[in-house]
Amino acid sequence: MRTVQLQDSWRALLADQFEQPYMQQLREFLLAEKRARHQVYPAGKDMFAALNLVPLEQTKVVIIGQDPYHGPGQAHGLSFSVPRGVALPPSLRNIFAEIESDLGCATLTAGSGDLSLWAQQGVLLLNAVLSVRARTAGSHQGRGWEQFTDVLVQRLAAQRSGLVFLLWGSYAQKKASVVDGSRHCLLKAPHPSPLSAHRGFLGCRHFSQANQYLESQGLTPIDWTRTG
Repeated sequence: MRTVQLQDSWRALLADQFEQPYMQQLREFLLAEKRARHQVYPAGKDMFAALNLVPLEQTKVVIIGQDPYHGPGQAHGLSFSVPRGVALPPSLRNIFAEIESDLGCATLTAGSGDLSLWAQQGVLLLNAVLSVRARTAGSHQGRGWEQFTDVLVQRLAAQRSGLVFLLWGSYAQKKASVVDGSRHCLLKAPHPSPLSAHRGFLGCRHFSQANQYLESQGLTPIDWTRTG
């Protein structure tokens, strides 16, 4: 973890965490995965991509996912996002369907699933767990990432005000406990996966609500139709 390349504002916020015992244990676990010849996603250079694309002071919206996609070529360090040219995973397809319905925009589901252009507008696409073993969902849970991202969210929420947190599913909603809801906008819905999207994610209108809140704070809304 000592060699992590991290954008300056996040490094200042989180530098002390990299020397904590739990992060040292996480580092040893990741090295053990490598020694055992397990494929880990995303690539090491992309593990902190969400932070490196959005400086702390430019963050406006936080979308919290669970852990990275575990299929080949899918994970690139941004929650729910896949690189250009990769087929849309079901959860992302449902996210795009909700944007189309909410904002009345052109069909996104026929385009790219790369959400880097959201990040460039101030959307922090953060997974609670930042790595996963190939073809094994949830395989790096309980190894320390959750503690790291809890600290990240808590410190971000304490240092800033007027952020929008989009919390989809119970796993993401656990992060709400470290956010002062009187200083930020917390929008909660079921997870967009096919197993739960029809229980309230589809029709939640979080994208228009997020933009309304940002505008009420004097901030530029997110163009949710822009994907890479």
